[in-house]
Amino acid sequence: MKTKFRNIVLILLFSVSPFVVNSVFSQPPPPGPGPAPCWPPPCSVPINSGIILLLAVGMIYGGKKIIDNTKKTSEL
Repeated sequence: MKTKFRNIVLILLFSVSPFVVNSVFSQPPPPGPGPAPCWPPPCSVPINSGIILLLAVGMIYGGKKIIDNTKKTSEL
């Protein structure tokens, strides 16, 4: 019973996801004629906080892996 339910959920998820992903990840249309949306034209994009977050999570994950590996080798 559980496997049938899981299979139905997976089929629904995979059949609906192409439509949802297309609308979620689509970019806005290009701006029409008129003034630029920001000035100066090469608008700055705030990627700094995202990169810092990814680096912090990667360092935490790497530290956990190192600790796990040292515990595993000390048990042997």
